[in-house]
Amino acid sequence: MTQRISYQDIDAAAMRGLYQTERYIAGSGLDAKLLELIRFRVSQINHCAFCLDMHAKEALELGETPVRLYSVSAWRECPFYLDHEKAALEFAEALTDISRLDISDELYERLRLYYSVTEVTGLSLAIANINTWNRLNRTMRTVPGNYQVGQFSQV
Repeated sequence: MTQRISYQDIDAAAMRGLYQTERYIAGSGLDAKLLELIRFRVSQINHCAFCLDMHAKEALELGETPVRLYSVSAWRECPFYLDHEKAALEFAEALTDISRLDISDELYERLRLYYSVTEVTGLSLAIANINTWNRLNRTMRTVPGNYQVGQFSQV
């Protein structure tokens, strides 16, 4: 795979909003490990190899287990995801494929069992942002494999 566009070639102003949203999400009170699990799942759906590499490494660094990462595409069948994680994963899948899936009242009520309005907003933004990152990296053909944990934390 040959990279088409490098992040260094992009006007910093174009990226500012995405980074500001990431900072908001980080301070939203949501568990960092859950956020990485969601980012990993959405990146699976969108087939973004760079983001899969990045979020697997970040999740493992936070203490996520390999079995939960490689099983997350089958989370409904696995006993090692907690109810609040299942609600968030279902929401992530529905919001990622919103043209086909719905954010039903039942799904929203399940989310609200575990998450405040502020946290649902944070989850929504995290899911929207990773979808945006996936689309950018797929367009740019960012090459996976070389990501270092924390590489973008200073941005």
